Amino acid sequence: MPISPIFSDTLGASALSYILLMASLLFVPVSTQAQNWQLLDDVLAQYVAPVERQGVMLNAVDYRGFSQDPRYPQIITQIENFPVESLSSRAEQLSFYINAYNVYAIKMVIEHYPVDSIRDIGSFFSPVWGRPAGTIEGKAYSLDDIEHEVLRKLGEPRIHFAIVCASLSCPNLRPEAYSAEKIEQQLESQTQSFLFNDSKGLLLDGQRVRVSQIFDWFEEDFEATGGVEAFVRRYRDLPARINLRANLPYNWDLNEQ
Repeated sequence: MPISPIFSDTLGASALSYILLMASLLFVPVSTQAQNWQLLDDVLAQYVAPVERQGVMLNAVDYRGFSQDPRYPQIITQIENFPVESLSSRAEQLSFYINAYNVYAIKMVIEHYPVDSIRDIGSFFSPVWGRPAGTIEGKAYSLDDIEHEVLRKLGEPRIHFAIVCASLSCPNLRPEAYSAEKIEQQLESQTQSFLFNDSKGLLLDGQRVRVSQIFDWFEEDFEATGGVEAFVRRYRDLPARINLRANLPYNWDLNEQ
């Protein structure tokens, strides 16, 4: 609604400018306000660090420190109350749900800590992946819900190198939050670093190439890129003729420091 000339004169130019500024802030798109991952950035930077365990190079998590940090419940609250209807772009959807998956995987471990493996939280008949992990806008989500019902449906195979199931052979947990502004660079970086990690991503021995079992479990997700081999060749310089198998041993031990 326009401000009348009389009101404008009474307030003076500086006061009017202040009111207009405050009014404009009220109409900043909710996604711009909501996608502030500074808390998660800071906590991940503090409690995630590179280590070597059982011959596997990874970014390990200090779960005890994470759980005791007062910022941890604030991060959970941020995800729980996130206005998902504000996610207007694919980049925003990817960054939010990748962050949600990773935080809720950490939450699962914290709620049952100490455990040797995240899989110990579940059972043969009720795997951990299908158990409620957290809520988003009042709706309960399992890790499977976030991965299969949301992220995989976005048609981005590189999510498999960004979501982290709290295990040694999982892709490395990134020591920063994902953001819509950086998601392309982050996904490329995650994929490249995983495929150059011969302890869990890709092991090259002459013409024999062994890759993570992730490529077996989610083979269909790479079909749009020409298949697993074509996808891998985007990141690694491999011999012209190779024998590729997705059979590297998968270590499910907890990725803790």
